[in-house]
Amino acid sequence: MENVVLAQSEETNEGNKNSKNETLSPLGKYEEGMPWNPVEKVILERRSTRAFKPEPLPDGMIHRILEAGRFAPSTGNTQPWKFIVVNSPEILTEMEKDAIKMAKFFMFFIDYTRGNILRRLYILSWVKWIIRFMKNELNPVPFALMSQIAQGKAPVFHGAPTLILMVEDKRGAGCPATDIGICGQNMILAAHSMGAGSCWFGTTKLLMYLPKWKKKFGIKYPYRLNDCIGFGWPSPKADGMVPRETQLVQWYEKGMNDAPRIKKQGE
Repeated sequence: MENVVLAQSEETNEGNKNSKNETLSPLGKYEEGMPWNPVEKVILERRSTRAFKPEPLPDGMIHRILEAGRFAPSTGNTQPWKFIVVNSPEILTEMEKDAIKMAKFFMFFIDYTRGNILRRLYILSWVKWIIRFMKNELNPVPFALMSQIAQGKAPVFHGAPTLILMVEDKRGAGCPATDIGICGQNMILAAHSMGAGSCWFGTTKLLMYLPKWKKKFGIKYPYRLNDCIGFGWPSPKADGMVPRETQLVQWYEKGMNDAPRIKKQGE
């Protein structure tokens, strides 16, 4: 599909790019053709940060970020999460080392893209079965990242001075993983609105294969740790809307026997 930036109009786009003092619409109001409001601006311009300054965020800001997560909606208001804040340089360094160690361990057995042809063919023959059962974790994107980490070509936590671990309560109603995602989105948007950068790290789950980290953070049934978010001051600051795929959206506006109207979202 053609990549375009989601925008209301060319004039609005130019204003977003070129004007530091652009006019924003008030909250709680909508009129055709009006500029983005402050909430929309934060959503559209927030980008993942993979380079942080070493200075940690103030505790007061971290409390506000956590509060945004605490007020996230969840199924039946069950709030299936716990938060753990890690901003100790010593612990963060140890987490980085152990995550790299586990990435190397796993990729030694499943990286079918490296080595001689015989090794690649042998590994691929049985890794295909593993991928069937771990199709999300071994999707080409995280697989490639794991390979880069194992080869020392990519960091795990990108030097984030603060990590917020999101511990999921598996007893939550509905789909706790979805609730965790909403909770995390609240936190990264709140952080961006205050000038902080953030990045979501799914590779945190590598640490859960080592009993010492489960013990350290008190992770035991019915809780599990799959995700965390790194926070800090971005270096350099990276803001602005980036290209998104145009989406074809079905609009059902008539009767049961009528076909939907197909409209492009993003033009």
